[in-house]
Amino acid sequence: MKVLIKKSILETMLLNIQPYLEKKDLSQITSHVLLFSQEGQFTLKATDYEIGLSYATKEIKTLSSGFATANGKKLLDIIKSLRESKEDDITLETINDYLYIKQNSSKYKLPMLNPNDFPEFPSIDSKPKFEINNATLVKSIKKIAPAIDTNNPKFELNGSLIDIKNNTINLVATDTKRLAVVKIEQENDHDFSLIIPKKAISEIQKLFFDNIEIFYDENTLIALSSQFTFFTKLINGKFPDYERIIPKNKNFRILLNRESMVDAIKQIAIISQEIKLTFKPEKVVFESLNDDNIEAKTEIEFKTGLDNDIFLAVNSRYLLDFLSNIENSNFTLGFNDSSLPFTLESDNFTTIVMPIMI
Repeated sequence: MKVLIKKSILETMLLNIQPYLEKKDLSQITSHVLLFSQEGQFTLKATDYEIGLSYATKEIKTLSSGFATANGKKLLDIIKSLRESKEDDITLETINDYLYIKQNSSKYKLPMLNPNDFPEFPSIDSKPKFEINNATLVKSIKKIAPAIDTNNPKFELNGSLIDIKNNTINLVATDTKRLAVVKIEQENDHDFSLIIPKKAISEIQKLFFDNIEIFYDENTLIALSSQFTFFTKLINGKFPDYERIIPKNKNFRILLNRESMVDAIKQIAIISQEIKLTFKPEKVVFESLNDDNIEAKTEIEFKTGLDNDIFLAVNSRYLLDFLSNIENSNFTLGFNDSSLPFTLESDNFTTIVMPIMI
């Protein structure tokens, strides 16, 4: 293989595939990127077996077709060190099991592993297609992503559920202290559900901006665009019955202003992440909860429509995660009792939060 490519193009491709590389064991083929050029197209592939990305460009000059591998991180470090120039392309060439990287007087050599050992990506053969607007998907995933758990022994909680039934797509995540749900009304051919790992959820938010086709089976989700092929293995498991957790009735529903709530919560969060909110008929009071003899308190004038005071103790991060991902200037807080889960709602986005017992 011998190709000429612009530094900016190659660097962007290598940056995009870094999250897909094996980082711990550099002797593994999965710590390498697979490079190949054929029929006027240059492609980079990376995978750690659980998740993978193939990234392609036609902005290249191919002198000879072929395959190569190279340590993905080292190759990126080399490309970053080279100069950006319209005239001075980077040459990538394979000679005797080495990949040579050249630009003017700069020359590097990286050992290759056998390209034939690089893992095969899953194919879309006979897999059903998942129809959804990619912008809607990314926006919805961004809303629920903060509620995905990390390193939970129940593996299914370390991902996001896509639950499709009754012509509705529900995207769901929970860390057992809160539950985030986005409901999308859309006609569907049949019911099914998938649990996408947290790492894949993070990468989807970076990638899914072009026209994308999505395919799936019980083990794998594959997405295709004009530039890339993405895949992730799915989490096998039974997601909690999230619909049972959502309160059906609320004794109180308070319409609140997003901006004023965010400002007040942030003032208290400087001192304590755990806060107490007291909703009075004419105002809302915010107080810190900690045992360090440090106190913070503020309030906003607000007609809550209540006859008597009610209070909630809560982790402020859960409130801010919700409020930072809504578009409207107002939202609704649904409340039954200080010891019971309460709801935060805006359009089709709902978060159910467990209060702190005080």
